[in-house]
Amino acid sequence: MSTRRQFVAQFVAAASAASAAAQANNRVRFGLIGAGARGTEILRAALSCPNVEAVAVSDLYTRRLEEAKRLVPNAATHQDYRRLLDDKSIDAVLIAAPHHQHALIFVPAIEAGKDIYVEKTMAFNVDHARRMKKAYSGSNRIVQVGSQATSGPAVAQVNELYNADRMGKVTALHTHHYRNAPYGGWKRQIPQDCDLQHVAWTAFEGEVPHRDFDPRRFVNWRFFWDYSGGNVFENMVHQVIFWHKMLELDVPRTVTMAGGNYLSPDMEVPDTYDVAMDHGKLLFSWNSMFGNRYYGENTDLVLGTKGTILRYEDEQVSFEPQEKKGSASGAVKGGTGIPDEQLTQLHMNNFFDCVRSRKQPNCPFELGFSSAIACRMAITSYRLGRAVRWDSEREQIV
Repeated sequence: MSTRRQFVAQFVAAASAASAAAQANNRVRFGLIGAGARGTEILRAALSCPNVEAVAVSDLYTRRLEEAKRLVPNAATHQDYRRLLDDKSIDAVLIAAPHHQHALIFVPAIEAGKDIYVEKTMAFNVDHARRMKKAYSGSNRIVQVGSQATSGPAVAQVNELYNADRMGKVTALHTHHYRNAPYGGWKRQIPQDCDLQHVAWTAFEGEVPHRDFDPRRFVNWRFFWDYSGGNVFENMVHQVIFWHKMLELDVPRTVTMAGGNYLSPDMEVPDTYDVAMDHGKLLFSWNSMFGNRYYGENTDLVLGTKGTILRYEDEQVSFEPQEKKGSASGAVKGGTGIPDEQLTQLHMNNFFDCVRSRKQPNCPFELGFSSAIACRMAITSYRLGRAVRWDSEREQIV
């Protein structure tokens, strides 16, 4: 019997072989916009893909450009991303800027004829989502949203397990994301050179109301409503995207979110959340906290009248018949897990393969749109203190 390590190695090797065959010596030249922690991670993944070339890197902070040069010494560097988009030899761009800047980069990138890998959450608000949709529609551009589980083995495992004969009628989907880390583990030290001499602060602000330069807001932007949706935009979105794909869900009809900030006083966004999304045919709930990790990260349960599908944080999937009455020992395993960094690699391979083939990627624009709206509905509900509804005709949260 294959061990888990052998399974993962075989899965990644098969995907890499398929990627190598698909690329057929057709080199893709790409640029990275946003070279922070996540940007560097996806840059490394991109550099490991077959027959690609990193042509340019853009970031608002000169320190990050210097760090990126260590990975790609021959790449051009720009503080202004528009200089990168001006390079007609660049086929594709990877966008890993803060949430509030995604649309501001995405739209001109589409207009410049680039294919796009954009990190989640794809759109910061409804206006941004509509602008991105208008730019994307009819563009014939490839767009992959950076939710890597859609390229992992759990997709096939859930597809195999999710059917009416096995599950019965599914009316609830319950998901968790639990950490025991103040500030979600996001709090970062501020380098001494994080000042106006080295940071393009006005460009960072984009369309948000102007404030005097504050290095805390620049380095720890995830703490502030102006730039972030907190853990809803960081991690709930992954689970929303995955299950929107697997269960063919769209924007929820109504969303309610409650929560608070109990451990992280320097952060505006909450650190404990409870979200309920009514999709008409089922209730999709998500809860998260930064003070306990009992349930772990990305623990999901699809609850049907005949049984339960369980998806765990390492992408393991299992099925438990209803007659086992919650006994974990009754679970029927549907596969094995895979580390997150290998999921990112598979997801990046899929993007570049689709740039060449012009096929639909594993996490296309439509999933990015529906998940971004669902996440913004949760934030709007929390900040207004009431349930909100999606008006699909006007594409507005009401």
